[in-house]
Amino acid sequence: MATTDDGYLRFFPYEEPYDHQREAMGTIYDALDDGRDVLFEGACGTGKTLASLVPALEHARETDKTVVITTNVHQQMRQFVEDARAITDHEDLRAVVFRGKGSMCHIDVDYEECQALRDTTRELVDVEGDIADLERREGELLEAGQSGDSEAMEARSAVVEELRDLQEQRDELESERSTCDHYYRNLTVDTTDFYAWLYDDVRTPDDVYEYAEQQGMCGYELLKEGMDGVDLVVCNYHHLLDPTIREQFFRWLGREPEDVVAVFDEAHNVESAARDHARRTLTENTLDQALDELDGSDDARAEGAANVLETFRDALVETYEDSFGFGDREAVDEHWDDVTVANDDKKDDLTLAFFQHYTGPGFHEEVDHAVELGRELDATYEEQFKEGELDTRKECQTLQAAAFLSDWLAESDAAGQYPVVSVRRDEGSGDVYGRAELYTCIPEQVTRDLFDDLHAAVLMSATLRPFDVTEDVVGVDDPVTMAYGAQFPEERRRTYAVDGPALFSSERDNPETQQTIARTLEDVVRFTPGNTLVFCPSYSEAKRYHDMVAVSGTRYLDEPGKQARDLREAFTDDDGAVLFTSLWGTLGEGVSYDGDDARTVVVLGVPYPHLDDRMEAVQDAYATAFGDEDADEAGWRYAVEIPTVRKTRQALGRVVRSPEDFGSRVLLDKRYTEHAEMDMRDYAVRGTFPPEERREMVDIGPEKLKFALLNFYQDMDAYDGPPPKP
Repeated sequence: MATTDDGYLRFFPYEEPYDHQREAMGTIYDALDDGRDVLFEGACGTGKTLASLVPALEHARETDKTVVITTNVHQQMRQFVEDARAITDHEDLRAVVFRGKGSMCHIDVDYEECQALRDTTRELVDVEGDIADLERREGELLEAGQSGDSEAMEARSAVVEELRDLQEQRDELESERSTCDHYYRNLTVDTTDFYAWLYDDVRTPDDVYEYAEQQGMCGYELLKEGMDGVDLVVCNYHHLLDPTIREQFFRWLGREPEDVVAVFDEAHNVESAARDHARRTLTENTLDQALDELDGSDDARAEGAANVLETFRDALVETYEDSFGFGDREAVDEHWDDVTVANDDKKDDLTLAFFQHYTGPGFHEEVDHAVELGRELDATYEEQFKEGELDTRKECQTLQAAAFLSDWLAESDAAGQYPVVSVRRDEGSGDVYGRAELYTCIPEQVTRDLFDDLHAAVLMSATLRPFDVTEDVVGVDDPVTMAYGAQFPEERRRTYAVDGPALFSSERDNPETQQTIARTLEDVVRFTPGNTLVFCPSYSEAKRYHDMVAVSGTRYLDEPGKQARDLREAFTDDDGAVLFTSLWGTLGEGVSYDGDDARTVVVLGVPYPHLDDRMEAVQDAYATAFGDEDADEAGWRYAVEIPTVRKTRQALGRVVRSPEDFGSRVLLDKRYTEHAEMDMRDYAVRGTFPPEERREMVDIGPEKLKFALLNFYQDMDAYDGPPPKP
């Protein structure tokens, strides 16, 4: 373990940090001391996690704060646990690895039902505690009365009567109301041993679940109780990005937001994750259930609530039915498919249909009454569950529907909000039904409040540049920025920009283009001593070249909607194989391919995402928000080009994962080449890569790529036996 004058190095668990790592730690420590956010880009091998975590822990220790490190990548969660365990071997550290209730519940109930069970169980334990207190008091008074104290005997009578009432209440709770046996044990047994065990090392949620299961306790609730005042919490993005969960999360921590230092790993994903957490939806099925619920209510507000919700339901159906052309309805499958409803110069089609069909005293008034009634019904359902009148905690569909409609009417045409209608087919009944959605285009509208409230945040990633775009998109002001390029020996890697066909969507069906690409891929696979990863613009293109390419090794195909873990393990266990996948799938980041697991990675084309209505809405929102001079260019750059190049850089980073490792990265499309900046300027993308990565790119023709690969891998002495012949 390092020992220097830098106090924070007491949390560094290894001999000595790299020079750049030491520099980064010092910069982050100073930034946290000033309460400033940090944008930290570092390539694989930079040691970003410890460079961020070590100074954060020291600052938190000095100022009585808590560090929260968060990611949306499972493999990184495991890495955080390993790093935290290494730290605890040298320095006292109380750390908790937190996971959502859904995967830790011992009786498999949903969140609402769990809350109701908790409340009833706690009520039972409180009553039992009161009974125990009164029984002690009754005994004391009886002893005093037997000694001749008449006042004591009179007081005892009152205590006995109160005790009898509490015992009846206890019996009712035990026999008629729903409680949780696991949580009951949490509240009634000595948990000292559990917390001694928890803080003795860094325990995973699976460790906690297993311990709690053996003891008949609730591991999730034990973890929640154990988070108060800890040094470090490891968790998933949604604990910070979801506003509702975040409020509870800080309460469990026993901290105000200004007492928290947050470290976001893979922070280039914060943009899309924030959008996912901000989206609000309402299905036609929920509206139908709300109407059934209101039909059974005798409240005076029910008729108006049903009127406004039924009007919205009918408008939703009319909107998607009117969008269908010949054969469209029959083509709807089990996946949600968007229907365009937004308009540039007026309200969206769904809102206009709602306005057209609504009749009544006023929809704002009826919506407000529906929300009020929904809240009261929801409270009633919770009480009925606690009282044992309901076996499960019923959710109020009226509240869900009315709250969404209130938001829709207020925000569907607000800046940065995009109204969407989608349709899908129910797999069970075969019926087509619809969904309304408010889609948040600009994540900054969700994340700015978080970053403003925290003491400071460190956002780290291998692909965070351009920093100015990250600042704008997620809403961090005046951050400290730093970037460290690849740290492994440059001679052990090659990056080729292949002057092959530009794979525009209009070119993808061109037989000549396909043949050139297929033959080039065959060369790559043949001259790679190990496995080859091929990232394509889409799953359909991955399938196309999986079927076209003729190689001696095994061809693997990643397909949408299928579990990729088993496929990846089969691929990495193989040798001389090739795996075809989409750049926008799950195998392009957060997954290491070490050594022969993947010697060469290919990015085919410039894999822009599917440019649907949502993406156009995001472009328009970014253009309006950030396009001071050329709005269209800003919209394209922020929404499409930069995220695509970031994904491409992530894919290239799947190979060369250690100083001893080596490998090739192939960008197969002329738009990556240097001459494209002059010959096809509007389409060239090389300039979007950081300068040091551009400098490493070697322009080469497709017919010469095999010779370049042969020479490089021969220099690495990589071939087992005679090398292949060109």
